[in-house]
Amino acid sequence: MTVYPSSRAWQRVEPPGTELALFREHAGLTAEGSAVVGGEMPYVVRYSLATDELWRTRRLDVDVTGVGWRRTARLEHAAGRWRVATGEEGRLDGSVAGIDDPDRLDEAVDVDLGLSPLTNTLPVRRLDLLSAPVGVKHKLTMVFVRVPTLEVFPHEQTYTVLGPGRIGYTSLGYTAELGLDDHGYVTHYPGLATLV
Repeated sequence: MTVYPSSRAWQRVEPPGTELALFREHAGLTAEGSAVVGGEMPYVVRYSLATDELWRTRRLDVDVTGVGWRRTARLEHAAGRWRVATGEEGRLDGSVAGIDDPDRLDEAVDVDLGLSPLTNTLPVRRLDLLSAPVGVKHKLTMVFVRVPTLEVFPHEQTYTVLGPGRIGYTSLGYTAELGLDDHGYVTHYPGLATLV
């Protein structure tokens, strides 16, 4: 059993809920988290995440459970290739967890777990955006894991340094200004979550 020295907790706005991430930063990031999500279809998300010393994702395990269904996914990145394994019990909807061709993910280095502010920290730390000058911009392909369905697909996102503790985030026409603490963890994600 791992004992973690650090944590962050967020209050979710939409969908309503809370998220707690426990983590340690030693030769990268190791984290475990849980989120309880309300609304019309409540569910619980549990995840564990590990990066290498350069903050490149090595592994993400996700378990999502709702009334009458459960989905799991394991994503592993090694030697420039992604492996994705999924499981399903009960019936959620017509979606299919995972991805039909993991080779479509080969350009990606980071994962983005849908609705989780924690995973926005990965490119911020990997690219050292906290100390980058204003205007520095990175267009990235992320491995996006949609919650609660656990569909996996490549997803383009742009991170732009706006100033101390401020990053511009753009994805598929959506734009937001993320507030960050001194360690690169999200303090405010408009419309999604706020650090508590």
